[in-house]
Formats: sequence, C-alpha cells, structure tokens
Amino acid sequence: MIEVRGLKKSIRNGNRTIEILKQIDLLIPSGQFVAIMGASGSGKSTLLGLLAGLDSPTEGEVFIDGTEISHLSEDQLAEVRGQKLGFVFQSFQLIPTLTALENVLLPHELNGSGNGRATAADLLRSVGLADRMHHYPIQLSGGEQQRVALARAFVLQPPIIFADEPTGNLDSENGAHILDLLLERNRTSGATLVLVTHDPQVSSHADRRVMLRDGRIVEDTMQRPA
Repeated sequence: MIEVRGLKKSIRNGNRTIEILKQIDLLIPSGQFVAIMGASGSGKSTLLGLLAGLDSPTEGEVFIDGTEISHLSEDQLAEVRGQKLGFVFQSFQLIPTLTALENVLLPHELNGSGNGRATAADLLRSVGLADRMHHYPIQLSGGEQQRVALARAFVLQPPIIFADEPTGNLDSENGAHILDLLLERNRTSGATLVLVTHDPQVSSHADRRVMLRDGRIVEDTMQRPA
C-alpha cells in the first residue's frame, strides 16, 4: 500500500544544508498499523508529511497504492489525497467558521459523491458527538475537536489514514478514546494506519514499530504476526 525508496529530505539554513531524513526505505502492506517513533527532531513528522504528499522529498520516491506521488502536480496530489488518504493532525486543523458537521462534510464536498451529509452525521454519532454537530470548534473541548478531526479523516472511507501525534494534546482519557477509534477503523474496515507518536503505550497497540534516530530508521520491529 505504501512504498518508500531512497527517501531523503534536506533544507538550506543560510550556508548550511540540514539533512532531516537520510536514505529511508520502507514498505507498508495494506491493513497494517505502523507506529513511527523517535525523539523530537528525529524526522518522524517530516516522514509522515512526505508519505501523505504534504511535502516533497529532496531525493527518492514515495508510492501510494502503486502511484508515485513525489513529483505529481498539486492538482494530481489533491486527487490522490482525496481518494486514498485521511490525515489527522495533532492540532486538529478544524476550520473555525464551520460547524462540526460542516468540517466533517468538507472533504466529501470537495471529492465525494452521493449523500455526504448523512455520512458525516453518522460518523459524528459514531464518535459520540450526536449532540454537538452544529457547534463550532471554539465551543468544543480538545477531545471533541479531535473526534471531529477523526470523523473528517474517515468521511471518504480512505484506505490509508495518517495520524501525527493524534493523542499528544489530550488528557489520558480522551487520548485513549481517540486511539480506540483509530484502532476500530483499522480493524473493521482494514484501513492502513500510520501513526506518529512518542508514547510507548500508544505504540504498543501497533502491528509494527519503526524507530527513527537522526533521520534514519534504526529499528523496525513486528509486534504482531503479519
């Protein structure tokens, strides 16, 4: 489902070149739950952004379901993201002028067909927000906002879900609930789940753990049978 070949990412800082990722090779099969771990600055969020087509590599290739995305135009990337990917940000990234229902519905209006409003409402009910559909983000708690963000990521039923520290800004109770919702999506619909986390408790639920250090993969461990 996801294949990475010779991936490198560097940036210029004055006269210096800073290497963020160094020769990453990775293969993630369909339906696998992979936790990407590493200290701050190890490159894990940069890697996730490259996998999702939110950034371009300096060198190397990223394939999503057989399509090489690293050099697509923005319109082509948007089409791939709309059809294949859901992304959950640590900082929620909800649009403040839209209600919870409208935030969830937005990807459907941009990329979907059929009765998206009914789908969005069902998803909000499934994450426990039946009575919060018409509230704006500012009227919701952090845990509620993250559940809206999850529902938005699920609305097009993408085969791949990326999540960048989805529990990092939440208390333990809300964090556990968000993880349960992601696990349910992975196990019931077979969605491939790639999650960046610094929390060993979160990573313990993954099928596989990939550890980064200084821009390289230093550990790649199967925690459950393939």
